[in-house]
Amino acid sequence: MDDLPRCRAATWADIDRWADRLEEKVRAARAVPEAIVGLTRGGWVPTRLLADRLGVHRVVSLRAQHWGITATPTGAAALTEGLSGPVKDQRVLVVDDITDTGDSLRLAVDHVRKAEPSRVESAAFLHIARSTFTPTYYAEEIPRDEWVWVVFPWNYWEDLRTLAAKAAEYGPSLEAMRSTLRVKSGLDVPLADLQRVRAETP
Repeated sequence: MDDLPRCRAATWADIDRWADRLEEKVRAARAVPEAIVGLTRGGWVPTRLLADRLGVHRVVSLRAQHWGITATPTGAAALTEGLSGPVKDQRVLVVDDITDTGDSLRLAVDHVRKAEPSRVESAAFLHIARSTFTPTYYAEEIPRDEWVWVVFPWNYWEDLRTLAAKAAEYGPSLEAMRSTLRVKSGLDVPLADLQRVRAETP
């Protein structure tokens, strides 16, 4: 069986702090963009929070998808939907939630460059030091040897379905699953949430 990863549950307080930090860095660099390109799905909430803080009204989407297993450090990235609008001759900031392998953000930045913006920079809430791509701005760095699977609020139920299925292989009862997630992943999941995802399983 795939072993359960160590996890970190991000809170909305974390999200606000990271968004504030990115705003500070972008403003300090005098690099407020004319358009923000958000990677859907993970980068969509960070994009909207940054757009609000920076006063940027133009938000464009670009979809990158990982072909791998949720809650693992591997998986190939691919762009599955192009830019939702033009960015030619505009100052652009490409935003994602985290650079894990870095593949998604690298692909996105390369794709945006082909659309001929006047400038392209990138940002992520979290940057894992082992990533092959370093964004222009990031709010927090996770050391290379401290890799964790970050459970963002906008990914909670999707991640919990995968993690709960893995935990059930160690013991199928809700109490056993909860204990396994607490011990192996460091997640304290309410029994009601585990019951909910189990009820969804066909």
